Amino acid sequence: MKPDYKKLRIYENIELCSGIYKMVLEREEAMDINPGQFYMLKAEVMEPLLGRPISLCSYDKDRLEFIYQVYGKGTEIFSKLKSGDYINVLGPLGNGFDLREAVGNIAIVSGGIGIAPMKELAKSINKAGLHSNVDLYSGFRDEIYLIDDIKPYVNKVSISTDTGSRGHKGFVTDIFDPSKYDVVFCCGPELMMKNVVETCKSKAVKVYVSTEKHMACGVGACLVCTCKTKFGNKRSCKDGPVFLGEHIVF
Repeated sequence: MKPDYKKLRIYENIELCSGIYKMVLEREEAMDINPGQFYMLKAEVMEPLLGRPISLCSYDKDRLEFIYQVYGKGTEIFSKLKSGDYINVLGPLGNGFDLREAVGNIAIVSGGIGIAPMKELAKSINKAGLHSNVDLYSGFRDEIYLIDDIKPYVNKVSISTDTGSRGHKGFVTDIFDPSKYDVVFCCGPELMMKNVVETCKSKAVKVYVSTEKHMACGVGACLVCTCKTKFGNKRSCKDGPVFLGEHIVF
């Protein structure tokens, strides 16, 4: 069965910093959305044929917001789109973060573009009134983005950059201490997530990770996004993208 893409109008598509863009789309249907879910986006061109999986950054009753990095032909085409253009969209897809786990002292840990789904996660925890204390730890190469958008929803923000342009010079895992937290939500480069999972395991802290994989269909049919777990191979698009960290085989 062919996936049912919908054509949505672009309200805004702007560059936040070098190679990082924010795209805001109209939202036509009031479907339930969980933080950590993603959409397949495809421009109205013949090539590339397949859509690109983009994490949902935030939403309200009228708008969908995505943050994406230009990395290849598909996202390069996205970056050229303007307000008033249309884009084909399939979603929301996958299983996001379980807000029932967002109780107590919580750390959100992101690396690079992995910060994208964390805005809606922080906002949803705050909106749910779960009496949780949420801290954000974010790592970047050089330029930072989205931090000011997330600040209103968290208690504390800690930043690291590879270049030392902002915050700690080095890795975000250098400044993250899981022993202060009851649960951790993480998204970013695989090596960073592996380090976070191992550190949390040593402190007996539960951690959930959002896996980022190449996808062809987004609905579990093509098996391109398979990831290894302790329970065999799983599909990031259908079984994830969010998994319990200790279940992933990095």
